[in-house]
Amino acid sequence: MQTDNQVLSTELEDLNIECFQPMASPAEIKAQAPLSDKARQEVAAGRAAIKKILKGEDRRLLVITGPCSIHDPKAALDYAERLRKLADEVGDELCLVMRVYFEKPRTVTGWKGFINDPYMDGSFQIGKGMLKARELMMKISEMGLPLATEALDPFGPQYLGDLVSWYAIGARTSESQTHREMASGLSAPVGFKNGTDGSIETAINAVKSSRSNHHFLGMFEDGRSAVVFTRGNKYGHLVLRGGGGRPNYDTVSIMLAEKALEKAGLPARIIVDCSHANSMKNHELQPFVLHDCMTQIMNGNKSICGFMLESNINAGNQKIPADLADLKYGVSVTDACIDWPTTDRILHQAAEDLRKLNRAA
Repeated sequence: MQTDNQVLSTELEDLNIECFQPMASPAEIKAQAPLSDKARQEVAAGRAAIKKILKGEDRRLLVITGPCSIHDPKAALDYAERLRKLADEVGDELCLVMRVYFEKPRTVTGWKGFINDPYMDGSFQIGKGMLKARELMMKISEMGLPLATEALDPFGPQYLGDLVSWYAIGARTSESQTHREMASGLSAPVGFKNGTDGSIETAINAVKSSRSNHHFLGMFEDGRSAVVFTRGNKYGHLVLRGGGGRPNYDTVSIMLAEKALEKAGLPARIIVDCSHANSMKNHELQPFVLHDCMTQIMNGNKSICGFMLESNINAGNQKIPADLADLKYGVSVTDACIDWPTTDRILHQAAEDLRKLNRAA
């Protein structure tokens, strides 16, 4: 027989919850895919290099490149092998970091990424998605490539953070207190993107907030709830991605961003996202954005310290078909990307331009 209190509880809680399913704790996922010594060394080296670039102690440019999102681990490893070879060829001037984005924010609905739905069939096997993501990150790290991802789910870093060398906080979440607090405790540098309206104030405030200590609800590796006390992340920085119907990588926009950072007491270190609103969502314009920024650097700009590219094996994007056998290999299922030959060409050119600049210095 139900008591009055039990009836009241039933009427008030979980009214819109269909069900709960158990999820492996971070410790359990890590036990299934433990961090190897090789991966640990490579992650540490990647973070150290990125920090030096952000501090201006390494003259190389940071280049974060890779698929808009990961949906095919085989194609991701194929891309990683190509990027590893390219890194050997341009590593004197460019520090290459591979995008491994497993979570995708959605304005309304759509596929939310590999972790959320790894089989792309609506089965939402998040536990398997998390494990497969970790296994893939391990393989790529062991190749000697630093990894970059978007910090979207506040619990995600507990599962994957030991394999990440650079994080992005997206335009939709830079204003979120939850993400600012989370960033303050992340172990890798964090780039905050300006808002979708093009405003940089939100991102600059986020950088300042993430550099401070915070206290918030989180969890231990064993899955128990915890109160997290952070020290603050001293490597937060600004990422310009355009917005409000216009790009913001041009000379005037960069100058205004420098002044805003100076006013906020922050280092004038800027990463330019060559995609999104900066390319007006046309992947074919990404090389032109890169070229324009390289021209600024060749003419003496010191604040642009890196770039982001959305790049895949093959160009463009595709819708997820009803029959997954019809998926085109190496083609994005989210934002359109430039292809590998284009990526290879523009990064070789950027490296050569930097060599000329440094020889003339």
